[in-house]
Amino acid sequence: MLTTALAFVLALGLLIAVHEYGHYRIAVACGVKVLRFSVGFGKPILTWRRKGSPTEFVIGALPLGGYVRMLDEREAPVDPLERHLAFNNQSLHKRAAIVAAGPAANLLLAVFLYAAVFWAGVDEPRAVLGTPVVGSPAERAGLQAGDRVLQVATEGQEGTPVVSFDDLRWRLTQAALDGQDLTLWVSAGDGDVGRPMHLRLSDLDVREADATLVKRIGLLGPYTAPVIGQVMSDGAGAAAGLQKGDRVRRIDGHEVRDANALREAIRTAVGPAGAPVAQHWEISRAGQVLTLTVVPRPEPQGQGWVGRISAYVGEAPAMTTVRYGVLDGLWQAAVKTSEVSWLTLKMMGRMLIGEASIKNLSGPLTIADYAGKSANLGLSAYVMFLALISVSLGVLNLLPLPVLDGGHLMYYLWEFVTGRRVSDAWMERLQRGGFMVLMLLMSVALFNDVARLAG
Repeated sequence: MLTTALAFVLALGLLIAVHEYGHYRIAVACGVKVLRFSVGFGKPILTWRRKGSPTEFVIGALPLGGYVRMLDEREAPVDPLERHLAFNNQSLHKRAAIVAAGPAANLLLAVFLYAAVFWAGVDEPRAVLGTPVVGSPAERAGLQAGDRVLQVATEGQEGTPVVSFDDLRWRLTQAALDGQDLTLWVSAGDGDVGRPMHLRLSDLDVREADATLVKRIGLLGPYTAPVIGQVMSDGAGAAAGLQKGDRVRRIDGHEVRDANALREAIRTAVGPAGAPVAQHWEISRAGQVLTLTVVPRPEPQGQGWVGRISAYVGEAPAMTTVRYGVLDGLWQAAVKTSEVSWLTLKMMGRMLIGEASIKNLSGPLTIADYAGKSANLGLSAYVMFLALISVSLGVLNLLPLPVLDGGHLMYYLWEFVTGRRVSDAWMERLQRGGFMVLMLLMSVALFNDVARLAG
């Protein structure tokens, strides 16, 4: 719990500080007097002022936002000698640059964070597939456990290399949300040049782009060998004589190709009304082939029963180090940031027209939960999480809602087209309307958070 809270506060504080610094830095460069730079709201817990600077720097008690307060005649009287330093007296392009600098800073931060991970290198599972889900698009495409995906391509495009399972998962997600079918070049082993296989995703229901999307495509995870790990002394596995390191070859005469298939065979070994079902396992142990009778113990789950053997199933997947040079890493980071940005915009647009569920909206509780989980996975995972949230914050602030930066940019677009500024009366009405819409979105996101965490 403490790790989650610290990871959340650090993430939010960093992203808000970068966003507001973008506004601050460009405002100063444009000759605008900045009165206060605040990270957080509420009672100040820390304040300071650099020598010779008119700006008061503040850290507030509530780290849920921030602001840059500039000299502005619309907010308070301004000394005639300082009118040229007021924000409202700047040219249109300067005001637009100052407003756009916040979201731009978040997007640039995302590029830097992604690049840092790509430069340092990150260990990811190899793009070797486990057993596809029965009846899924992956199974219908003919994919099998042990297939290694070498390249993917959308219709009419050249194939691009797949560097890891995480990379494959991202490509599948993008294609599914775009309603595009994919061609995968897969190899059954080292030295195989690969064969093309058509994965039909255009008919997939993607109204909810949640963590189960790749599972609905048919992939539960990367390939892991059907090897038994630690065996609990009081479980069904120990009673059957299973030992750590046993490799399962067949169950009731059917080949077991990977850990996913083994888990499914154990889970479904339940008769009517939860009656136990005996299975005949053929295993390899220390170079010998043995046959054991295993009776998974039925346990209630939801409205039914599942079998358990009280042992860890599967070993760690084969890993590969994904690392790029300086220029390649920077380019890949820019591509990743643009892809995530565009995907975020598309999902928001689809929610607006009803083609995607509003359950996809997430709020601070989900962000805090993922912050803690990514921090526990290591520095690289946490940095990738920061990059993702930074992109989301940048894109969100560019939405044309009056209370957001994007809303102010819409005002400036109107001014550019008509030559007239938006009147104070209209701006006040639009601000109230935008605030109500933003509160509604935040309420829906918070409801989704509670429902997701409670489930």
